[in-house]
Amino acid sequence: MDWPTDAGLVTVRRDVAAILVPDGIQGMLLAGTQVRVTQRLGHHITVVSDGRMYRIDGRDADALGLDGGETAEIAAPTTREEVEAAVRAQLATCYDPEIPINILELGLIYRIEVQPADDTGIGWRVDIDMTLTAPGCGMGGVLTQEVRDKVLRIPGVELVNVELVWDPQWSVERMSEAARLQSGLW
Repeated sequence: MDWPTDAGLVTVRRDVAAILVPDGIQGMLLAGTQVRVTQRLGHHITVVSDGRMYRIDGRDADALGLDGGETAEIAAPTTREEVEAAVRAQLATCYDPEIPINILELGLIYRIEVQPADDTGIGWRVDIDMTLTAPGCGMGGVLTQEVRDKVLRIPGVELVNVELVWDPQWSVERMSEAARLQSGLW
């Protein structure tokens, strides 16, 4: 991907909402601020400025001189298995802002349960248990909201419950082999 940069730096073109990582605090990066783009995955952009890391929503990519990217339309699943596959596909687009690996491959998803939303059999309810790489991470609320929002984009999904759990505690052994290979963690 070609970044509009000089030596890896991008100048913020307009004030833009940004979340401080790993604190999870909402703030602003002001027009004229110099940032370095460190990753652009899952419709979010991670940048570093003055030694601080920020997460910017992909809808604000223009503030960095980047295109907003496209979000693919999701086909309407009809069976429980199709809904679960669609949920997994959506979760694979959620990335830890500090690690360029999606939350499924990182092993942060402990449980996905799909069931009818009610007695009518129309629509689905999805319950997800997930964790974070570190209990004190301030991004918990940000990531759980992203998971909820992305799963709710699946046609027919009416209710999503995302529970942040700490038992069992996350460890590198929960990562997929591909994620461990990519990150160099064994």
